[in-house]
Formats: sequence, C-alpha cells, structure tokens
Amino acid sequence: MADGRELMSPATKGVGLLTAISTPFILHPEIMANVIQEVIDSSAAIVKGFAITFKNMVRPTVTENYPHDPVHFEDRFRGLHVLRRDENGLEKCVACFLCAAACPSNCIYIEAAENTGDHRISAAERYAKVYNIDYNRCIFCGYCVEACPCDAITHGQAFEIAAYDTNALVWRKEQLLEPAPAAPELKANPPRVSPNQKPGGYVPVTR
Repeated sequence: MADGRELMSPATKGVGLLTAISTPFILHPEIMANVIQEVIDSSAAIVKGFAITFKNMVRPTVTENYPHDPVHFEDRFRGLHVLRRDENGLEKCVACFLCAAACPSNCIYIEAAENTGDHRISAAERYAKVYNIDYNRCIFCGYCVEACPCDAITHGQAFEIAAYDTNALVWRKEQLLEPAPAAPELKANPPRVSPNQKPGGYVPVTR
C-alpha cells in the first residue's frame, strides 16, 4: 500500500491467531511471586480467623442473664450523671456553666444562685439552684465531666432510664445529686475519764 502498510490475507491471520493460542501463557516472575504471596497471606488470615473462632467455642459463655443477674460494667463505663458532694456534705458544683458550654448536644440547663451564711449549699460563692440534663439529647460523650474544674459531675453506672414519656427523661438536680452523708452515730462507749475525774480519785492539795 501507499502508506507502507501490508495487507494480510485471512489465511495468514488465522495462522497467526492459532499460533498465539497454542503458545503457553507464561507469567513474569515478579507477578508470580506477588500472586503466591497474596495466596499465602489470605490463607494465613483465614487460619487465624478460624483459630479465634474455635478458641472461643471451648470457652465458657460470657452472656449475662440480665435482669436476673447483676450487670458487670467496665471501669470506663459512662452511665447516668452524678452530681458529687465534698467531704463536708456540700455540693461541689459552683455553677460555672463550663459543663453546659462544653456539651455538644446542648442538653444541660443550669440556673445559679448565691450562697448565704444561713443557707450554704456549696463551698464557693454560687451553687446550682437548677441543674437539668435532658437525656433525650445526651450522647454520653463525657465532655461535661472533662470540662468540670471541681470534679462535681461524673458518670455513674446507672443506665435504666427507659420511659414512654420524653418529659420523664429530663432529670432534675434532685435526681442527679449524690445522697448526703449520714450523720455520724454516737458511740456506745462512754467518754474517756482521767484518773482524777473518777469518784474518790480526787486528791486534796495540802499545804
């Protein structure tokens, strides 16, 4: 042809195709090594998975028969919130609003009030007169616990808050507050008496 291309007859094309089919398919050594490595890795993963399965088949079951048996929580379980008290029984919350500001779901509502000499609720100047948590919106992220500078709010281990009414999921301060410590009981033992306080133990001073 004028453009330099040669014409190939149908017979010539058929012979070339037959030659290509009859030629054995040979992979490059690097490709073959990659294929073999993938087969080995896949087989190892399958064996490892079945080993874990058979290992757990012979172990005792870990199913907890809730609610008939008590639930065992992990140390970092995030349950319902608890408002803490200090060693004197006063509330630790100082109404700084940092927990409400850190909450991503905006589920904490606080109203602050001033402490007085006759009516002291916390050790600081202010206390939380109203402290509500809306568990319809709470995601138990723990940001409020991390933001609190007084360690006044923490996560407890309570979790049974299911309700048919959404209003019942708005917990008030009275529900969240830790119970006040009980008053110390009087000891049955009599007070200690020194020897000179015992009857007949008085020795008059002589001059």
